[in-house]
Order: sequence, then structure tokens, then C-alpha cells
Amino acid sequence: MDKMKRAERMVAVMQILMSKPNRLIPLTILAERFGAAKSTISEDLLALKESLDSTGQGRLETVSGAAGGVRYIPEISQREAENFLQELAQQLSVKERILTGSFLYMTDLLYDPSILRPLGLIFAGAFQEKKPDVVVTIETKGIPLALVTAEALGIPMVIIRHGNKVTEGSAVSINYVSGSSKRIQSMSLGRRALESGKKVLLIDDFMKAGGTSLGMINLMQEFEVNVVGLGVLMESLTENEPKIVHHYLSLLQLMELDPVQGIAIVNPSPEFL
Repeated sequence: MDKMKRAERMVAVMQILMSKPNRLIPLTILAERFGAAKSTISEDLLALKESLDSTGQGRLETVSGAAGGVRYIPEISQREAENFLQELAQQLSVKERILTGSFLYMTDLLYDPSILRPLGLIFAGAFQEKKPDVVVTIETKGIPLALVTAEALGIPMVIIRHGNKVTEGSAVSINYVSGSSKRIQSMSLGRRALESGKKVLLIDDFMKAGGTSLGMINLMQEFEVNVVGLGVLMESLTENEPKIVHHYLSLLQLMELDPVQGIAIVNPSPEFL
């Protein structure tokens, strides 16, 4: 009976930690929640830590001291991430996804939680050491991807708009040149959305020449924040044109897209592998 009670408590503790990834939870809160001594909770956490280490589903990090506690850091193993990206690349490399105008249909995957969660873990793991304070994306298809990344990192998300929304108050707007179409477009962000000095991680779903990404970086300069990373789900390499942004991480690469012959070739990015 005692073992069953401990097992139930350990499951409940793990559920609490997983519901607040990367958030420090004091041991006193867990002890009071389950009516157990701190030493008992510490023993439970040690067993959970060993279990996570063996399964590769994340890790527990303890912080000692009066203000200390424990946090759950969700992770995905390199091998699991590579297998996942290989399968995702195969799903995208089918002629049925080719759209008029030489576009690749990705919307269904970008709104599928079973696809999004691993992608969020991959991005979170790649930029964890940069310790970002907030994830920033631009509407609209990048929003789900940025949200799961922010959740895995335990930080908030901010959305850049293509137009100023009255509900967000006064905003900062800039014009940028789309790297692919060469058209002048605009993006804006409410002044209250970001505090100066914050460390920002930019996440987007697709990159052609990098005009949108460069616009996001320039907009961040207006807020006097530090961009610590840029992650994109897929970059296009179908045109022999250099990217106008550097130092970014793409998980997938669109190598070829031929609507006439019905050929779409997507590969995992060698930089990630």
C-alpha cells in the first residue's frame, strides 16, 4: 500500500513539473501539496530523475538553497529528433503537396499537435543555452510553432502583426522588402509587448531569401532587445540566391520544387544533423 501511495505521489509530482516546463518549483510547495517531508520529496525526485535519464524524455534540474527547487526540462534525443525530421521530410516530399505558384502545402502539419510538439522540443533544445526571455514570431503560420517552442522553454510568446491592431495600443511599425517577391511590406508590434534588454528568440515557419526574418531583426532593434537566435522550420534552396540573413537554424531544406514534373524534394538540414 505504501509503495502504491508513493507511486501515485510520484506520478502527480511529475504531472506538476511537466505542466510547468522550465519553471522552478520550490520543494516546500510540493511537500505541502502532498503532506510529505522535503526529504521524502527529494527521494521521489531522485527516482524520477533516474527514470527520465534512462528514457531520454527530458531531465530534472535541482537548485539548492533557500530559494531553490526543481524544474523539469523537456528534451528530445538527437536520434529521435533526426528520425522525426526524416519522416517529416518524407511527408512533405510528395507531389500532392505542390500548389500553384510553386508553393508547398504545409498548413495541415503546422496545426497538428503531434507534429508541433517534437518541433518545439527540437527548437527549445537547440536554443536552451541562449536563455531567451521571450519567443517572437510573425503572423500567421509561425504562431503554432513559436507557441510550442515557448511552452517547452517556459517563456512567453509575442506575435508581430502585418498591420497595427487597435487592441494592442500604440505600436512600432517598419517597412521591409520581401526577399522573394521584392515587394515592400510592413510589420508592427505593440510598444507594450516587449521590454528593452530582453533576450529574444525568433521563430518562423518558412524562409526563402530571408527578407521577413531581416525585417523581424530590424524591428527588434527598435525595441532595444537582444536577438539570441533565429529558427525556421524550412528554408528554400530552390533558387541560386544567397540568404540576406545569417546565423540561423533551419530544420528542413526544400531542395527542389517542380510543379510541371510533380517533384518535391525536402531533406533534413545537414547543419542540424
